[in-house]
Amino acid sequence: MRDVPWLRTAAASLVVCVAGGALFWYGSDGFRALTTEQARRRAIAHSPRVLPVVALEDQDGRPFTLGDYRGRPVAVDFVYTQCQSICPLLSAGFQRLDRAERSRPAGRQLQLVSISFDPRDTPARLREYASHYDADGRAWRFARVRDTRDLAALLGAFGITVISNGRGDFQHNAAVHVVDGHGRLARVLDMGAPPAEVARAVATNARREPRVSSR
Repeated sequence: MRDVPWLRTAAASLVVCVAGGALFWYGSDGFRALTTEQARRRAIAHSPRVLPVVALEDQDGRPFTLGDYRGRPVAVDFVYTQCQSICPLLSAGFQRLDRAERSRPAGRQLQLVSISFDPRDTPARLREYASHYDADGRAWRFARVRDTRDLAALLGAFGITVISNGRGDFQHNAAVHVVDGHGRLARVLDMGAPPAEVARAVATNARREPRVSSR
């Protein structure tokens, strides 16, 4: 049988496509999750993740941990006060969420915590930044990690990647993180998720007791 170059190339391409498809099927949870991030979010929704106990300090200098919210769901995001790109969008989304919670006829069900990963963010800086969004320091607190040695563990648990450009700015991913009443990371939603979507996620999680993951 005569060797046909185009046929040989087509056959090789087919092998690559089949192998790639198999790997994609395995890595994307059977095509149900199209990206690694979607797969991670599915895993967390199925098995809420235990969070490390990390000491925080809010804009008024008060110490606390996310564990102090046991019994109440909390929405958490990560920002820094000098950010000029994604953080204002995150904070504007949390402001809408805060206003929606304030107006709930049955009373507030969700607390908000915005955590800075920038060691330059003192309580005074956080307080000034919070004032732009009417964060009251109670139902919505801005905070920093008290011991920077604990920061990596906290960011890792939430799946936040922070890359410094060496000039005081950072690149980082962003999302709305729902921590359930047991102190576990239970859902990860898109940045800017509308209040109704966040409320549905909180309600859905409250109706079930999913398995717990420490990964």
